[in-house]
Amino acid sequence: MAFRSRREKLRFVLSGATCVHPGSVYDAISIRIAEDLGFPLGMFGGSVASLAVLGDPDITLITLTELAEQMRRMSRAAALPVLVDADHGYGNALNVRRAVQELEAAGAAGLTIEDTLLPAAFGEAKAQLISLEEGVGKMKAALGGRSDASLVVMGRTGAASITSIEDAIRRAIAYEAAGVDALFFTGIKSRAELEAVTAATHLPIVLGGAPEDLNMLDYLAGQRVRIALQGHAPIAAATQAVYETLKALREGAPPKSLRGIASSELTARVMREADARARSADVLGLKK
Repeated sequence: MAFRSRREKLRFVLSGATCVHPGSVYDAISIRIAEDLGFPLGMFGGSVASLAVLGDPDITLITLTELAEQMRRMSRAAALPVLVDADHGYGNALNVRRAVQELEAAGAAGLTIEDTLLPAAFGEAKAQLISLEEGVGKMKAALGGRSDASLVVMGRTGAASITSIEDAIRRAIAYEAAGVDALFFTGIKSRAELEAVTAATHLPIVLGGAPEDLNMLDYLAGQRVRIALQGHAPIAAATQAVYETLKALREGAPPKSLRGIASSELTARVMREADARARSADVLGLKK
């Protein structure tokens, strides 16, 4: 299949003995930059998807169609394998199946399905979880929804910060038994918690939102963590750069005085200008 090699690269990372940081990506430009810089994979987070597509906070306003279309744009732009945050699968277990189908077709290398109750329930300010039984049903639906067996399906739980680390372990064991390919944890607060998770499970681990003392790659690798997220600084940096540039222009700064602007060489590389010129010469008879 067209995207199988990308999925096999993600599986290679998960089956290895080291821990890697993914590049946070959200559009065609960011994924090409991450690919050019040598990141082994990209992470397309739900929060950055909402910000890039809608300009909205991470409150589950983005639709599956919008998420999949943005993934499709990135898949066209670069061959970097991308792990997609598919949130709660955009509904119940039947919706999860559909989400997997759409993201698989869009070129995702892998995706996560979480057990957070989304959207937030009426009158509830704190995050809540669905039942373990419903979570298992969603994992089974996700696995049943893929047509390419190389697509990576990860079971994700935020129980460590919502209920307890014991609940997180209980859920992880159940998702592992359901057949997911890896376990994704958010809210792990200490080495003791991570080590308890590692001792109770067997699958590769992905860690999101970990504190500073859990950022040593060698230690994480020894705890079977294969991917450790670093947040989504690139889109924050891009937002600041655009703000500062527009502010300077609005205040009368001449364009040539602006700093931090991509060089023509970098811009040409990111837009793959040399490839476009070669194709133009080949099919349109234009000079290179």
